[in-house]
Amino acid sequence: MKIGEMAKLVGVSTPTIRFYESIGLLSKPKRESGWRLYLASDLERLRVIHSAREVGFSLEEIKVLLDGFPKSTSPSKRWNKMAEKKLSELDKIIENTKALKYLIEAGQDCVCDDIALCLNSEGQACRPKSHREFIHKQQRKQTA
Repeated sequence: MKIGEMAKLVGVSTPTIRFYESIGLLSKPKRESGWRLYLASDLERLRVIHSAREVGFSLEEIKVLLDGFPKSTSPSKRWNKMAEKKLSELDKIIENTKALKYLIEAGQDCVCDDIALCLNSEGQACRPKSHREFIHKQQRKQTA
């Protein structure tokens, strides 16, 4: 099959296929009259690459998934090993994202008079309005 046919079947562009060839994810196909001719095994490999990209694997991770294990390692063991690592990374991303969301939400209640006061030196948002009002009242009492 030609490059355009394979690209259409998988849903990728022809430059993407050429790029995957250039970095060794896909092997260079045989050529006939200047046309790249791909085998069914190339199509299946491209489908795996595309699916892995869609669920968040990097090209380096896909290279490991496809070629970084001993030949005797079953596909399911390869997938489970890579998926376990990716899930751990995603858990960390989710945890960090939740912390960022909390900081941004806390900042929505900010009543600072100066934007420089809205974030402290650790990059944390100022305290909510009720706590901030208490601090301001205490400061006013001290200066009065």
